[in-house]
Amino acid sequence: MQATCPQCGNRLMIDDGRVPDRPFSVRCPKCQGVLKLPGKGAAALPPAPAVPAPAPVPALAPAPVQPPASSGVAADDASERLPSGPPAAPAPGTHRRREGAAGRALVALPGSVTGALMPALARQGYAVDTLEDAEDGARLLEQGVYSLVATGRSAAPQGKGESLYQRVARLRPETRRRLFLVLVGDEFKTGDGLQAFTALADLVVQTRDAASADTALRGSLDERQHLYQAYLDALQRHEEAGLHRDRPTA
Repeated sequence: MQATCPQCGNRLMIDDGRVPDRPFSVRCPKCQGVLKLPGKGAAALPPAPAVPAPAPVPALAPAPVQPPASSGVAADDASERLPSGPPAAPAPGTHRRREGAAGRALVALPGSVTGALMPALARQGYAVDTLEDAEDGARLLEQGVYSLVATGRSAAPQGKGESLYQRVARLRPETRRRLFLVLVGDEFKTGDGLQAFTALADLVVQTRDAASADTALRGSLDERQHLYQAYLDALQRHEEAGLHRDRPTA
């Protein structure tokens, strides 16, 4: 076996009979450096195939930068693409749907009754929200978010404060006049005016009639609209007069 010292370049000749099968080390007689050499077993192995070097990865071209959109958008296009104001945050405790033509309705009833009543309200043009938290729902009613609320006359469970029906009864008169109250329960006869008057509601619906309450709803809504139209017109004139009076003069 022949070997070359990597430190001084001295050429070493080693008797093949003294070369072990395993890797071994020898000392260079010239510089006293230690050489590590393979044994006979390693030397007998065929040389490992050369692994080709990986091909260079081509550099990626930078993505083209899109020019900023022109600010000269026509008024009609801008009104279609951009909202007129900041989007309203979803109220906690409610499930939001898109705004309905008749306004928004809040339903606070047991699940099966809610599922039966919601399609009837939607057919009248309402976007329906379902209540998960009575306190949140009451606050939204006080803020005038809803034009219709459907609930029951039962009191809140002990330790849970007031029910939604109790909170509606405490609304300010001007807020209550804007709200259409539907009470649903087994104790009612659908469309009974005396029961509705006694319960301070606009409409009462028997529980089993919730899914088919369209006729009663439409009739009561039309009647209320007729009765309150004069009041609503006067209120609108009063608000417009207040805005005109508060407007600064040039």
